[in-house]
Amino acid sequence: MTATASIHDDDPVGEAIASLGLQGLLTKAAETRRYIEDDGVTYGTGDPKEPLRDWFLDPLPLIMGAEEWAAIERGVRQRTHLLDAILTDSYGERRLLHERIVPAEAILGHAGYFPQADNIRLPGAHQLINSATDLALAGGQWVAYGDRTQAPSGAAYAMANRRIISRVLGDLHRRTDLARMRGFFDIMRQTLTEVAPPTDGPPRAVLLSPGPLSETAFDQAFTATLLGHPLVEAEDLTVRDGRVWLRTSGRLEPVDVVMRRVDADFVDPLELRGDSALGVPGFLEASRRGTVSVVNPIGAGVIENTALTPYLPQVCRALLGEDLLLPSPQTWWCGDRASMRHVLANLQSLVIKPIARGIGVATRFGSDLSNLQADELRAQIQAEPWRWSAQERLDMATEPVVTPDGLSQRATVVRTFAVAHGDDYALLPGGMARVSHDEQSTFISNHAGAPSKDVWVLASPADAVSGAPSDTAVASPGGPGSTGVPGTAPVTRPAPGRPTGTGTVPTPTSPPIDRSGLAFSSPAPRVAQDLFWLGRYSERAEGTARLLRVADDLVEDHAGRTGTPGASALAVVLEAVAQVTGVAPRAPYDPTATGAEAKAVDPLTHLRHLALDGQQRGSVAYAAARAARAAFAVREQMSVETWIAHGRLERTLEEAPEGAELSPLLAQVLESFLALAGIHAESMVRDTTWAFIDTGRRIERAQFTVRLLRHTLGQDRAPIVDGQVTESLLVACESVITHRRRMAAGAGPAGPAAAAFDLVLLDRGNPRSVTYQIDRIAEDLALVPEPSESILEEIAAIWGLLEAADADELEGDGRAHLRTLLDDLEKRLRDLSDAIDKRHFVRRAPARRLPTLWSTTGSGWGA
Repeated sequence: MTATASIHDDDPVGEAIASLGLQGLLTKAAETRRYIEDDGVTYGTGDPKEPLRDWFLDPLPLIMGAEEWAAIERGVRQRTHLLDAILTDSYGERRLLHERIVPAEAILGHAGYFPQADNIRLPGAHQLINSATDLALAGGQWVAYGDRTQAPSGAAYAMANRRIISRVLGDLHRRTDLARMRGFFDIMRQTLTEVAPPTDGPPRAVLLSPGPLSETAFDQAFTATLLGHPLVEAEDLTVRDGRVWLRTSGRLEPVDVVMRRVDADFVDPLELRGDSALGVPGFLEASRRGTVSVVNPIGAGVIENTALTPYLPQVCRALLGEDLLLPSPQTWWCGDRASMRHVLANLQSLVIKPIARGIGVATRFGSDLSNLQADELRAQIQAEPWRWSAQERLDMATEPVVTPDGLSQRATVVRTFAVAHGDDYALLPGGMARVSHDEQSTFISNHAGAPSKDVWVLASPADAVSGAPSDTAVASPGGPGSTGVPGTAPVTRPAPGRPTGTGTVPTPTSPPIDRSGLAFSSPAPRVAQDLFWLGRYSERAEGTARLLRVADDLVEDHAGRTGTPGASALAVVLEAVAQVTGVAPRAPYDPTATGAEAKAVDPLTHLRHLALDGQQRGSVAYAAARAARAAFAVREQMSVETWIAHGRLERTLEEAPEGAELSPLLAQVLESFLALAGIHAESMVRDTTWAFIDTGRRIERAQFTVRLLRHTLGQDRAPIVDGQVTESLLVACESVITHRRRMAAGAGPAGPAAAAFDLVLLDRGNPRSVTYQIDRIAEDLALVPEPSESILEEIAAIWGLLEAADADELEGDGRAHLRTLLDDLEKRLRDLSDAIDKRHFVRRAPARRLPTLWSTTGSGWGA
């Protein structure tokens, strides 16, 4: 890392970057933004009313030599051991307090200290399992100015940065020997297994998240993907008989390890914050009993504490018998009277921090305060001095950042990540760098949108031959339902038998692989519901786009041909569009209208509205946005290629030029949905995750087809009009080629309408037919644990209706019978969807805080 004002031009990496020139760097910056969108890398604002924003990443990596990193690694590893020792002591012997090495108020007065967690211990050598330490290069040496131990975030962002920059600077990345990041997550997964309480089978771990609106929702989901563990929310868990269980869509399943991203005071509304909607009643008691291991332990936030900073050198000697390797900024804890006097006298030259992080309490730069603000802060400190500390302001080294005006030098910090590994700690090589917003500022905050940087640690000779897994190997991970889950233990398969002299292949003699216990059998109801609706909304948007494209073609061909069969067919299809989408035009199209009356109706405007208006229920854009929202809610289940398709789809719909032709636009939309369907079909293991997505897709397709049949072939019309309507129906159902071939060969029903009815409703071999959808739904639900009798009865009833249907009845007076059949099918499909919802998507009721009736002034309840 350098404090100079130029790119490193004395090494091959720096020279390669410098050779790009400003235009080349701007191109790389644009590529970086595109990859961020494609990968769905986001950061929240903490405000549920504001949408997630794209992650900020500078294309220039921060480069460290192997020796520099080795020195940092030694210091951070020692510091993490020290923090672990302090955490263990704080909830155990409390030697630091008894021997007055640290004032009691510095620990017991910290908001992150929970007496309820006293003497809770994890199995193994460590209580602090993962941590993050923030470093800055100041005065030529690395300084540790902050720690994250409550629920450390950012390691997955660092991996996402590496994946993106390895593509943006692909050739340079391939030519540079770098220390790899991937092994860090393998170690983390192994460590979670090692800290589990004793179990009968393989330990089962989950990652507890505040939800998809969390600031670091992407980091949580990507971490879950890299580890292969489910991402859960509080409503997915319950405590029964003193242990934690996951509420899957089939049954309760035991949980042995919870890696939490929910702050400790929110995890148990029974013993901690009673108003928390993010916690599980009884969670702390289960931890206390040792039936579940919580990582990091409840109360680990007490060492995320600048009140400890002045005492760390002597604490390190007392607990580790060593001198502290990484210095900290000079720090004054206001709980010490002499320190408080110094802080109050020098307030406007210091950085003032609350010793505990919290909502509404932020770090203040004294130089940025007005005299009134400084006086108010002094009053706050004097009122509760133990809650405040102050540090000297660091003169941080800078790194170049690409801007439209060229390279800009920005103050830079590096967040390092550690995870327990046996008796020691392993570090993520390099970690993640963040930079200030401008050249004058040293304020760096993800919340405020500080850009990040990939950190390249040049590999040592040992790293170069270690066979470490490639970081880019996670370019195509998937969730638990994907064939591309990175980091899962390899499954050993028997080698295929060699052909013998008789030409036969012997049956492998190896025993079958037992995959039971390797994962939870089914997702939680919340997750299952999002997967189901991801399938439904994706199919709804795709089906609507196909129908709109058919309607657009008819408008182009027949809108000006009043009184023709084509105009009549157009009227039927436009009415079907209104009925299927539930969105009626301002004025219906009249195929007999002429003159000003005809010109007053503009079908193309209505169709464009149905394609692009994201606020209109029934539109393609509305369904696409709901599909993306459902996917983001379960992003740990999705292959990362999912976001490329979603990103392209979003850009297509949002950036459509005013007045652009609709048909090419809809073709681009369909390309994206076909890509999504292909990702789901070809990248997911056929398990319950797949089953819920596919079931949603199949129900939606069946309902769409039934409604479309009802409003196209459900009425008797002149044969020539009926023929054109039938052709339009078949195009919308992607079945027209097969229909034409059968008609030419004289196969199937003789009439076009009857043949179409047979093909899109009854043909078991047509992937677009209703019967095909029901067959697939039955197969999907066979993968789901314990389907209810009501679901099986609904499927059987639908099969019965379809088996009794006869395409030849369309001839003559059969249309009334067809309408009745289609109405019955639509009702049965709705009932099937409702039955699936009631069986598999029952959510936990929101917790409510009961009013307190106890009065200390009376003698009992209500007194």
